[in-house]
Amino acid sequence: MSFPSMLRAQADAGGDTVRWARGLPTILDPYTTTDANTVDYAFGVYDMLFGLDSKLVPQPQMLDSWSASDDKKTYTFSLRDRLSWHDGTPVTAADCVASIRRWFQTPGGQLVNERTKDVSKLDEKSFVITLKKPLGVLIDQLAQVAVYPLFIMREQDARRPPTDAVTTHIGSGPFKFNEELYAPGASITFDKYDGYVPRDDAPDGLAGAKIARVRRVVWAKLPDPQTAMAALQAGEVDVLVDPLPADLFPVIESDPNLVLENLYKSGFDYFLRMNCLQKPFDNVKARQAVLHLINQDAFLSVINPSLKGNRNVTSLFGTDTPFSNDANTNWFRKGGDPEKAKQLLQEAGYAGEKVVILDPADWPEAHNASLFLASELRKIGLNVELASSDWAALVARRARKDSVENGGWSIFISNLPDFSLTSPNSAAFMAMNGEQGWVGWPQDDQYEVLRAKWADVTGIEAHRALAREMQQIFWDYASSAHLGQVPVLSAYRKDLTGLIGVQAGRLLMWNMRKD
Repeated sequence: MSFPSMLRAQADAGGDTVRWARGLPTILDPYTTTDANTVDYAFGVYDMLFGLDSKLVPQPQMLDSWSASDDKKTYTFSLRDRLSWHDGTPVTAADCVASIRRWFQTPGGQLVNERTKDVSKLDEKSFVITLKKPLGVLIDQLAQVAVYPLFIMREQDARRPPTDAVTTHIGSGPFKFNEELYAPGASITFDKYDGYVPRDDAPDGLAGAKIARVRRVVWAKLPDPQTAMAALQAGEVDVLVDPLPADLFPVIESDPNLVLENLYKSGFDYFLRMNCLQKPFDNVKARQAVLHLINQDAFLSVINPSLKGNRNVTSLFGTDTPFSNDANTNWFRKGGDPEKAKQLLQEAGYAGEKVVILDPADWPEAHNASLFLASELRKIGLNVELASSDWAALVARRARKDSVENGGWSIFISNLPDFSLTSPNSAAFMAMNGEQGWVGWPQDDQYEVLRAKWADVTGIEAHRALAREMQQIFWDYASSAHLGQVPVLSAYRKDLTGLIGVQAGRLLMWNMRKD
């Protein structure tokens, strides 16, 4: 089976088309989930006030201008001309105000929300954010894409709380969602929005001109990598977006019609996350046992067997960020430390409680890592059960705080771009604010004081010192464990040009063209 004939017919209607084989979002609201497929979808359909350029510096995107008062407590923003929604109505300041207020209710907007006195409309194209006290990282937070980016939605949609997903999918970005051709679980179709007015600047990462150079983009979920590979070679698919098995690299590199490239520009750090609310990982010793057990080289060998580009990750702040450091990394040992893990598990008073690992069967790398993790945990005496599902079902289940007997969970494996660990105020993974925070719900008040301080200190050396203090606490608490870093390579046909690679860990639909 190659690219389905029905989808091929849909894609070919209406002009030049690019077909991507990739994972699909099951939720079409980026305020309700951190799922990368949903966020990638949102980058095509919606737009942002600021875009990160190739150096991760915020640049105005929907904005014509912005300014700050002398006391740095009042920020005024003005929209650029001719912004419109996909239904033809104009984008207004009221839409921005409502979207910001919705964003405040997500982990991505928590810091700004805590510091904000008011968000208000000045006129149809201008709005103001008034702070309780200065926040030096305000613009960085408005531009961040690590978790829950600030996508601007229509006022009537943004009035919904993030727990209530939008049911209309009308954005103002360069592509519009084709409702008629939507086939949940099989394909999503995007059409060029002719009313989109790009900036005059050259494309630069997530900043600059977003020009849709093709009439249609179709995302399709193909059943397995071999099928997707055959479709790519046959020209029925133009891009393979999902992580590629290493055994396909030689096939791609030997085909004169194909290109293998790391378009994400940032290694992806795999990690496991423990549920800190439920037994046995409500006990810090049990969590520390897992941290000491991990053999990163062994995990990397099942995640990326080619070993090409694999790296160990020991810092909370990743491997390639300005704040990576070696504080409190004594837990890391080549090969892991199973004897130490057994000792800690005994000290935790582990009494045979079931440990449920959420296993994404449709994500080969994380699936293989989950199987290996189950084997390793059983070796130190844990009562392990694998709960296999597709990724979409895993995302839904990991949000539950129930006990494992009532449909909850103990551990899951995921990954994130290394760059996203630069700021603890942007990466939900790095928060420790309990049930207000990201799944796993770790809580440490001392750490949270330091995380709040991050927004106030200035200068890279001050942030580096703070990063060491935070890392000390984070690894003692042990809510998570790094499994190592792998490169994420994409394959595409050579007649597809203009693909923009960004360190921000996104693969973008604009600017590409078929020659």
